[in-house]
Amino acid sequence: MMAQQNSGFEPQAFRAEVRAFLAEKLPEDLRRKVIGHQRLAKQDFLRWHEILRAQGWVAPNWPVEHGGTGWSVMQRYVFDEECAVAGAPETVPFGLRMVAPVIMAYGSAEQKARYLPRILSGEDWWCQGYSEPGAGSDLAALKTRAERKDGVFVVNGQKTWTTYAQYADMMFCLVRTDFEAKAQAGISFLLIDMRTPGISIRPIRTLDGDVEINEVFFDNVEVPVANLVGELHKGWTCAKYLLSHERFGASRVGRSKRELAFLQRLLRERVVDGQPLAADPIWAQTVARLEIDLLALEHTNLRLMERVQRGGGHGAEASVLKLLGTTLAQAITERQVEAAGVHALPFRQQAFTPQNLEDAAQDGRPGCADTDTLAGFYLNLRKISIYGGTDEVQKNIISKVALGL
Repeated sequence: MMAQQNSGFEPQAFRAEVRAFLAEKLPEDLRRKVIGHQRLAKQDFLRWHEILRAQGWVAPNWPVEHGGTGWSVMQRYVFDEECAVAGAPETVPFGLRMVAPVIMAYGSAEQKARYLPRILSGEDWWCQGYSEPGAGSDLAALKTRAERKDGVFVVNGQKTWTTYAQYADMMFCLVRTDFEAKAQAGISFLLIDMRTPGISIRPIRTLDGDVEINEVFFDNVEVPVANLVGELHKGWTCAKYLLSHERFGASRVGRSKRELAFLQRLLRERVVDGQPLAADPIWAQTVARLEIDLLALEHTNLRLMERVQRGGGHGAEASVLKLLGTTLAQAITERQVEAAGVHALPFRQQAFTPQNLEDAAQDGRPGCADTDTLAGFYLNLRKISIYGGTDEVQKNIISKVALGL
């Protein structure tokens, strides 16, 4: 197992250790699903979670005292990149990377003792209760109410775009507890058991036909006062801490490397007029431009990381990286669909199941199953310029915070 402290960290040795672990422990069927743009089920995520937990690597951003690795920012960056390039599933972030740091920073001793071990073990699956129909990018405009009565908060309202709410045991939720306060004031941060009476979930079908996001309704839902994190009416402090905690993962460099490699393989395999598309000078120029953009994104990420580690930074790093990473990822998927041509036009739900890969192999159709899923993958990635703050919001943050405009 990897040493828990990051003293004497050697990047190349660490990268080699991560690669060796992935080569040995990453199940081939999971890798094929990720590389082939197929949908992952809850059990897929939990299976990879358990493999990482057994290795002691499931919580790279946690301190050692809570069961984490104690890794540096650079180690976490290398680990995430290598996992993405190898085709490992992403760990679901809501528990491990989002609410856990908030509980560590602002939670009571009882909350830490109860929730952190269950997040680490995978026993609790979390979802995020932030966005509302009238409060998406303007999160401070949320209207879900929590009134304190006889030792509980009575919650009424609605959340939307709630990813994996259908699987969730718990939700971390922003609610309005001071109804006279303006904007960010008067908001509190609650932990809500999703099995509580009065909670109902309605799926939202996305462009690619999936139902990973949901609407969640609260009808007189009683939440113990003990589930308040931090101070009453001060939940915006927790919200800001959560949103800024993992700033360097926003670029998804590893995912872009994996998808660019997929595009290059597609160009080698696709033959038009007797020659592979990879030999076409226009396509060669297109790929070269994407490679240059990816290198620029990677070096920007490393440069900003180094600046923050030295105690600098202007606070807009996450916005810069998310905007650049989103733009590049969507550009790569556009070229994938273009390279696949008519083979990317059909949209078949069965293409997203593992059996499709086996059928393609038996029929002697190498790569066909991969192109069958491209339309859905392309459509699904349209969402990344919206969630976590739209591209327009990121540009506003960069202009104000970084450029002083």
